[in-house]
Amino acid sequence: MRRTALLASATLLAALLPWASAHAADAPAPVPVDRFEGEVPFAGQPAEGIFTWGGDADDPPTLSLAGRADAPEGAKVLTGTYDISGYGGFTHDYAANEPPHDWSAHRGIRLWWEGHGTGRKITFEIKDGGAHGEASELWTTSFTDDFTGWKQIELPFTDFVYRTDYQPVGGIDHVLGLTRMWGYAVTLPTGAPGTFAMDGVELYGTADQSLRASVTTDAAVYPVREGGTASVKVTVATTGERPLTDPVTVTYATRGGTATAGQDYTPVSGTLTFPPGTASGTSRTIEVPTRKDRSAEPAETVPLTLAVTGAKAPAETPQVVIDAHGLPYLDAQRPVRERVADLLSRMSLTEKAGQMTQAERGAMSTPGDIAGYALGSLLSGGGSTPTPNTPEGWARMIDGFQLRAQATRFQIPLVYGVDAVHGHNNLAGATIMPHNIGIGATRDPALAERTGAVTAAEVRATGVPWDFAPCLCVTRDERWGRSYESFGEDPALVQSMETMIQGLQGRADGRDLSRGDKVLATAKHFVGDGGTAYGSSTTGTYTIDQGVTTVTRQQLQDIHLAPYETAVRRGIGTVMPSYSSLDIVGDGRGAVRMHARGDMINGVLKDRMGFDGFVISDWNAIDQLPGDYAARVRAAVNAGVDTMMVPYGYKDFTAALVGEVTAGRISERRIDDAVSRILTEKFRLGLFEHPWADTSGAAAIGSPAHRAVARRAAAESQVLLKNDGGLLPLKPSQKVYVAGSNADDLGNQTGGWTLTWQGSSGPVTTGTTILAGMRKSGAQVTYSQDASAPTAGYDVGVVVVGETPYAEGVGDVGNGHDLRLSAADQAAVDRVCAAMKCAVLIVSGRPQLIGDRLGRIDALVASWLPGTEGDGVADVLYGRRPFTGRLPVTWPRSEAQLPINVGDAAYDPQFPYGWGLTTLTEVPRGGAATLKALGVAARAAERAGADAAGRALVGKARLIVQQRTGGRLTAAVAAPFAEAEHLLLTGRYGQAVEKLTAAYRAV
Repeated sequence: MRRTALLASATLLAALLPWASAHAADAPAPVPVDRFEGEVPFAGQPAEGIFTWGGDADDPPTLSLAGRADAPEGAKVLTGTYDISGYGGFTHDYAANEPPHDWSAHRGIRLWWEGHGTGRKITFEIKDGGAHGEASELWTTSFTDDFTGWKQIELPFTDFVYRTDYQPVGGIDHVLGLTRMWGYAVTLPTGAPGTFAMDGVELYGTADQSLRASVTTDAAVYPVREGGTASVKVTVATTGERPLTDPVTVTYATRGGTATAGQDYTPVSGTLTFPPGTASGTSRTIEVPTRKDRSAEPAETVPLTLAVTGAKAPAETPQVVIDAHGLPYLDAQRPVRERVADLLSRMSLTEKAGQMTQAERGAMSTPGDIAGYALGSLLSGGGSTPTPNTPEGWARMIDGFQLRAQATRFQIPLVYGVDAVHGHNNLAGATIMPHNIGIGATRDPALAERTGAVTAAEVRATGVPWDFAPCLCVTRDERWGRSYESFGEDPALVQSMETMIQGLQGRADGRDLSRGDKVLATAKHFVGDGGTAYGSSTTGTYTIDQGVTTVTRQQLQDIHLAPYETAVRRGIGTVMPSYSSLDIVGDGRGAVRMHARGDMINGVLKDRMGFDGFVISDWNAIDQLPGDYAARVRAAVNAGVDTMMVPYGYKDFTAALVGEVTAGRISERRIDDAVSRILTEKFRLGLFEHPWADTSGAAAIGSPAHRAVARRAAAESQVLLKNDGGLLPLKPSQKVYVAGSNADDLGNQTGGWTLTWQGSSGPVTTGTTILAGMRKSGAQVTYSQDASAPTAGYDVGVVVVGETPYAEGVGDVGNGHDLRLSAADQAAVDRVCAAMKCAVLIVSGRPQLIGDRLGRIDALVASWLPGTEGDGVADVLYGRRPFTGRLPVTWPRSEAQLPINVGDAAYDPQFPYGWGLTTLTEVPRGGAATLKALGVAARAAERAGADAAGRALVGKARLIVQQRTGGRLTAAVAAPFAEAEHLLLTGRYGQAVEKLTAAYRAV
C-alpha cells in the first residue's frame, strides 16, 4: 500500500503561525494551506513539500505549477496528468520534525478544482494526531467531478471518516482531534487517463461543536434470530477523551426497512441523554425485540434511525436484521445441489450479478456497498492488509465484511480471496515458503503437499477461505518476470507438484473444504501464460508478461493444457484465466485474449475436462479486452468467466452485466450457470453455516512446526551445480568469509509477493537470513557485504548474490532487469574467489548468467528464493542435510540462448534441466556395466508399476553420469541428460536410464 505520510514545509509553517490565536476567535478568517505559487516545493518523502506516489512506476501523476489567466488564486495552479491502473495521487507533507498544526478552530478545508464532468470520484485525505507524519491517523472523504470549470469544493471536517483499509500505525484513538495535523493527500481516479488542476487550498469557517464529540454504534449490522432481541450499543467519545462540556442527545426510532412493524418486530423509540461531565467512552444500549412466526422467509431489515444533537452522528444508520429462516437452502442436511437450486430460484438478476462480482477491500466506496450491490466476493491484492497486520486484525476485518453480507435478503456469505502464493505472504509473521520454482527443484511431491497444507492452515486461521494459488504455468523463457511462480519448464514436473492442491484443499471430492485448515485453491493462469514470446507484450513497459503465446494445438495440449487436466482430476475449486493472448497456429483467429476465449474456457476447461468449479478473472483483466465496456463484459462472461475481479469497477460491472442480460446479449441460463458454480463452492466451504473467521489455528501461524516444513523445503530446494574438490559441505571448524548482497537480506531471500505485491529488500517480516542460519550453525563466520574487509586467513569464502524482489511484468528482462549479477555482486565474487576457495550461492527467481566466472568458482548453488527459513540453506551448507535438489529449468550459458528448454533441437546449456549434484551420498561404482544393469532393473520396475523403485534406479544412474562428467558438460551430454529427467517424471524409467547411458558415453 502507498505511504501517505503528510509532512509540511517550513515556508508554509511560517504562514500558519496565527492558527493558535485564530482558534480562540469566534469567526476565524480563512487560512491558506497551499496557493501553488511556488512557496511549497516539489520534493520526495521525507523532505517537506509536495510529492507523488502510486502502486507501480506508471501510477504516480505528473505535476507542475502552471501559470493560468483563470487561476482562482494568484497566478499559478497545480496541474497534472495521470493514467492510473492501481492507485496514485499526491501529498503535501509537513516535515516530520516540524510541529503539527492546529486546525480545530475551523469548520473544514476547501479547494478550487477544475471539473471535467467525468463523474469520477476524487478522494481527499487528512492526517491527524500521532508523533509525526509517519505515525498518525488517516481520515478521508471525497467529492465527484460532476461539473465543468472551476468550482470551490468545501469539505467539512464532519464529513471525514476514519480509513478502515490502511493506517500507518494501526490507528490511535479513532477520533478526529484536529489539534495535531500534518497535511493532506489527493487520490486521483483510476482506469482511464485524465488531467486535473487545483488551486487555493485553505481552512475555512468556524468549528462545529460536534467536532469535539462523536456518537458511534458498536456495529452497523445486528443480525438476530427471529424472536430474539438485538442490542445496539451507543457510545459517545470526545477529542482527547475529555468529559463532555455540553449535553449530547440521541433520539432514536425504528422505521422503514423490509420488516413490518408490529408483525416482525416491536417498534421502539426514545431519547438517550449524555449530560455535561459524561466521561468519554460512555455507552447506552437500545434493545429492539423481534417477533417469531411460523413462516419461512428471507432476512428482513429494521433500520434504527439516530438523530444526534451536540456531537457528530454515526456515519450510517445501524440495521437490525432478522435472519432468514426455514428456507430449504439453509438446511445443511440437504445435498449441495438441492440447496443451490433452491437459493438460485429465489434470487433476482441484480443479486446474481452481485455474486459474480469481486471488489478489492480497499477500493469500496463504503462497506455498505457489500449489501448495496449484493457483492459475492472481496479480495486483498498484494500488500492490501488490515491495520494492524496481525492474524487478529485479518479475522476482525473479514468478520466485519461478512457482517455486512448478513444485511442482504438471503444472507449469502462473502468468499474472501488472497494471493497466498508461497505461504500467507500478505501477513506479517507468517511462514513464507520457497517460491514455486524452489518447490519444483525439490522433486518432492509429498513436501509440496505439506507446504500447501501449512499455507492453507495459516490462511484459513485468519478468516480467509480462498487462495489464488497454485500457479500451474509452465515457464518457457526465464526472461519472464513470473518465472519463479512456476514449478518448472517441463509440464511433467508441474503435474508432479500439483500435490500442493491437496495440501490446500484436502481430498479431491471437496469434503475437506469446510475444515478450519483448508482453503479453496485456484489453478492459474489458464492457459499458456508461461509461453509468451519475448517482445510480444503490449502492457506498459512489460516485455513478455501478458504477451502472446503462439503454439500448435499439439504443443498447447502437451505443454500448457496438461497441468490443468491434472488439476481438474485433483478437484481444483477455481481456475483463473491468463492476461496473455493465445494464438493457435492454423485456427485463423490470430491472437485472442484468454479472458475472451470461450473455446478454451467453456469448450476445453468446462466441457472437455469436466471442470465443475468456477472461473475467476485476473485483476482488472476485463479492461484489456477490445470494445466498449459492455462489449468487454459480454465477451468475458459469455466466454465462461464466472466471477469478475473488478477491484475498483464493481459498480460499473454489475450495472453493465444486468444491462447485457436485460438486452438479451447474455443469456439468463449463462448467469445461472455461473452463480450455481459460485454458490456450490460457498456451500462446500461451509460458509453458510460458519461465515465467521475460525481463529482456532491462529496460534500455529509462524510456529516452529510450520517453520520446520519451510526449513525442509528450503533445504531440499538448493541445487548444487558445481562442487570441485568436495568443497561442500562446509566443516564447522572452518573459518568462513561471507559476502554478497543476499547473504543477510530477508526481503531479497523471500522475493516478490511478500508483504507487498513487488516485495522489497530488507527485514520485511520475521525469519532467518542465510547468514544468520550459518551463524546459528556454530560456524566461525566473518561477514562483509561488499567483500571490502580483509580476506586473509580464511579457509573458505561463501558469496551470496542474486536478484532483488519483483513480481509479474515489472520483473521482465528488458523492463529494468537482466539476468546478469549486479556490478557489486560481481565484484564480491571476484574478490573472494581470487583470495580463497569459494562457494557462490545465487538467490534468485530464475537462472543468472555466470559466464566466464564459473571457472573461478569452486562450488555453485542455485538457492532460488528460499523463503523465511535461511536455516534450511545452512543445513545443506554444513551437511546436516544432503544436497538433493535438481534444476527445474535449464540454466543457460547466455541470454542469446533464450528461450531454451528440455527437448529443444539445439540444446547446449551451462547446466541441463534435471542437473543437481549431491552430498552425503555414495555414487554407485561400475560405470557402463552398472548403467546396463540399472537399465534392466528400471524396465522391470516400470512393467511392475513399482514407481519408487524405478525412480531410485534412475537416481543412481544420474549420479554415475554426473560424476563422470567432472563438469565437462557438452551438448552431447546435456541433451540426453535433460530428456532423461522428463522421461523419469512420466514414469518411463527404462528409457530414462537409456538416455543417461547415452550421456555417459558422450562425455
